[in-house]
Amino acid sequence: MQFSPRGRVKEDIEAGRFNLDGAQPIQPDGGLKCFGHPIGASGLRMMYEMYKQLQGKADKRQLKDPKIGLTHNMGGFPSMNIVSVCIVGK
Repeated sequence: MQFSPRGRVKEDIEAGRFNLDGAQPIQPDGGLKCFGHPIGASGLRMMYEMYKQLQGKADKRQLKDPKIGLTHNMGGFPSMNIVSVCIVGK
């Protein structure tokens, strides 16, 4: 999704840009693999995380005063793929 300029992602990771306390936190819940990558429910799991973050109820992974969240999900098989990008906010 090009959150970093081309060729700069390594530097952004090392600088902590995507950490919970960084300028642009990404996957505050650890990503889908932390939840067993629920096939068919992955997009719902990501939206649930955004819901909890915006409510301020995400426990130890809570971001400081989130105003907007983005989820990106891909799935399916070669003849029938689905891609979704959802932007949610307060």
